[in-house]
Amino acid sequence: MLLRDTPTDLEVFMMQRTTSAAFASGMYVFPGGRVDDVDGAAELNDLCDGLSDAEASDLLRVPRGGLAYWVAAIRESFEEAGVLIARDHSGDFVKLEDPEVQRRFARARHAVHEGSLSLAEFCRVEQLRLAVDTIRYVSHWITPVGEARRFDTRFFVAVSPPAQDPLHDDQETIDSLWVTPNEALLRAKRGDLAMIPPTVANLQFLAPHHTTRDAVAAAQSIGVPTPILPKLQFDDDGRVVGIVFPDDPRYGELP
Repeated sequence: MLLRDTPTDLEVFMMQRTTSAAFASGMYVFPGGRVDDVDGAAELNDLCDGLSDAEASDLLRVPRGGLAYWVAAIRESFEEAGVLIARDHSGDFVKLEDPEVQRRFARARHAVHEGSLSLAEFCRVEQLRLAVDTIRYVSHWITPVGEARRFDTRFFVAVSPPAQDPLHDDQETIDSLWVTPNEALLRAKRGDLAMIPPTVANLQFLAPHHTTRDAVAAAQSIGVPTPILPKLQFDDDGRVVGIVFPDDPRYGELP
């Protein structure tokens, strides 16, 4: 979840998935994707600021390789939204204001997405370090047992670098917008923005906070999120009639 401040509220960047996608087609989502093997490469770990693999793994409750999730969040944000959460050689966040820099980074964005350029190599060439220390882990969702496609998904929150303008990639995503969490929830309720339950729940987490500072502080206070594993509710004929979440009284009655 990439955030920014406005004079009156905070906004979150959302994108609409292509209608041809195998999962969540047409849905409004946050930048994201799969953790790839390359995200855990030792050369990338050495380019990360302020968080070790041991610390990241402890937060995720995995034996090792946790830092790859933070790296994947940065890589996917770059590929899908054109936002690179990284610092330059002077220690400042990357600025994409100069037209030539914009073009160079746009070419790199597509090359990283296609796999012809690694994120590590791009960081070395541009003298960048990944700002994983600015990214907070906020929730952990697991697809219900019984679904054909299942995901074990971690959600993160970070302030979008101020001198960068996100834009969807026109491949996996076809539209994008900045929106306040409360407006996004209202539009989802009206049916204007289609969303899956984890997206809604994470917007609900953001909704009480009206500055990025407050939202990041709230995320930091979570510590280690409790995994959320909804259950499917079936009728007597075996058809799915609903999704039941852990805070529902019926949850313990379902297999």
